[in-house]
Amino acid sequence: MEKTKVLFISQEITPYLPETEMSRTGRYLPQGIQERGKEIRTFMPKYGSINERRNQLHEVIRLSGMNLIIDDTDRPLIIKVASIQSARMQVYFIDNEDYFHRKHTLKDENGEFFSDNDERTIFFARGVLETVKKLRWSPDIVHCHGWFTSLVPLYLKKSYNEDPLFANSKVVYSIYNDEFDQPLRKEFKDKLKIEGITNKDIKKIKDTPDFVNLSKMAIDHSDAVIKGSEQINPELEAYANEIKKPRLDYRSEDQYIDAYSEFYDQILT
Repeated sequence: MEKTKVLFISQEITPYLPETEMSRTGRYLPQGIQERGKEIRTFMPKYGSINERRNQLHEVIRLSGMNLIIDDTDRPLIIKVASIQSARMQVYFIDNEDYFHRKHTLKDENGEFFSDNDERTIFFARGVLETVKKLRWSPDIVHCHGWFTSLVPLYLKKSYNEDPLFANSKVVYSIYNDEFDQPLRKEFKDKLKIEGITNKDIKKIKDTPDFVNLSKMAIDHSDAVIKGSEQINPELEAYANEIKKPRLDYRSEDQYIDAYSEFYDQILT
């Protein structure tokens, strides 16, 4: 029997970024799922704060070299990879000089939200999916962690749904306590559009592309939802509870890997 393939797309993974609830999940969940007999691939953004030499990142030439057009501008897609030896797992990094060569992740040194986070999240989501296509690797489950991955469900269900690699992929979205307080730019809704996406698909963010509406749009286009943090935005919690989709409540760090593995199996049956 073929192994279940799980694609992890994470906003944060330790040791590349400081330890948080999400970065620990990004690190230990893929390892745990692999140890339970599933095949994995793991992606995160290559933020400028990640030390390439210390973490032994190197460019994957055969995967790099593509351009993604965002807001009528060609953006070169660079793919890097590093190994976490103790976990026997690789992490792929999505990189671009304009978007990710800065010393901070999503906010600057003064705590101000980067104004181009709208384009950065588009580039990251599309960059992951294009790279998985190049790998010719067909995931059964695509598990998204953090708001920075929130466009992946939309793209998979509306733009990549006819690609044989993704036609049967089930999307799981984890909601975390990673709220940002400034909406993305108004033009976001126009920039994120690619073939297959209509105004109806993105109506949730038409007027206010903020954390709650972006997360609701991600939930709408996912097949299942997980409460990743014990405390999440109450409006999102209520929304996730109302939808008629498989849901998994918060699980503590000593329980979640088995619970998630069983949840994946349940979604696929």
